[in-house]
Amino acid sequence: MDNEVIKALISRRSIRKYKTQQITDEELKQVLEAGIYAPTGKGTQSPLIIAVQNQEDIALINRLSSGIMGRDGLAYYGAPTIILVFYTELAMTDYIGILDASAACTNMLNAAHALGLGSCWIHRCKEVFETEEGKALLKKWGVNEKVVGVASMALGYPDMEPFTKPRREGQVKIIK
Repeated sequence: MDNEVIKALISRRSIRKYKTQQITDEELKQVLEAGIYAPTGKGTQSPLIIAVQNQEDIALINRLSSGIMGRDGLAYYGAPTIILVFYTELAMTDYIGILDASAACTNMLNAAHALGLGSCWIHRCKEVFETEEGKALLKKWGVNEKVVGVASMALGYPDMEPFTKPRREGQVKIIK
C-alpha cells in the first residue's frame, strides 16, 4: 500500500498506557483543529470540544467514569490530557449531534496518531456529565449552554507497543 493516509488509518490503535509527560501545546492545537474540521450535518459545526490538562479535573473525571463502570481505577489509563466531545443545540437532532461529535472524535484520534501521539476512545462522557459533579465541572469551565456528552479520549505519549487484533470476516459486502 502506497497511500500514507490509508496506512495511517489502518495502523492507528487504541493506547492504554501513557507516559506522564504532557503533550506540547502545538500537538494539542493540531489535534483539536482536526476535530473542528470534521464533517457536520448541514455544516452546523455542532460539537463542543474541551481539552482537559488540569490534573485535579482529570482525577475527578477518572473517578466519575470509573464509578459508572462499577470499578476503581484510571478510566483514561493515566493519560495527561483528556479530550471531551459534546454536541450543542446547534445540532439539528440528537442523532445528528451524536454523529457530528463522533466524527470530530474520529478525526482527533487519527490526527493524534499522525503526530505520533497515543489515544483511546472512551465512552461514558454522556453519563459523567449528567451527574451533579459533571455538571459542576462544566459550570466551572464556563460552559453555560446545553450540551450532551458523546465521546471522550485519552491523549498522550504512548508507553506501550500497540497491537492489532485480526479483523473478523464478513464485515464488508460489496454489491455490484
